[in-house]
Amino acid sequence: MAVSKVTRSFPCTVEQLWQIVTDLTHTDWRSDLARVEVLDETRFVEHTKSGYATHFTVTTCEPKQFWAFTMENGNMSGFWEGRFEAVESGSRLTCVETVNGKRWWMHPFVPGYLKRQQKLYMDDLVREVNRITAGNAAR
Repeated sequence: MAVSKVTRSFPCTVEQLWQIVTDLTHTDWRSDLARVEVLDETRFVEHTKSGYATHFTVTTCEPKQFWAFTMENGNMSGFWEGRFEAVESGSRLTCVETVNGKRWWMHPFVPGYLKRQQKLYMDDLVREVNRITAGNAAR
């Protein structure tokens, strides 16, 4: 099982950050996704641009504070949690992701894959926050 933790600060309110991360109807800022299929209030499916589907089930939702879910696809299972905090410069998000490869030969590759995925997610999120805050500043 691989565990990866990443923390990043953002120049926006915790409310804005929460809205971006948890709004499953507006995910075009994610460069790795083709679409997200919302099944109900706690279940959704992310479809990558290559057509791979990962199923998610929300396990905890404390608005503007904490969001957690399990995830599973044909190659892995695990869970993700995000802690949202207001800080002097705006907001901070700490993500902890735990993934278990389903096949023994995948285990050595999972930590690197996980780090790359978290970096991509945070880079995409930074771009989206910057886009939104620049738009608000122009008004």
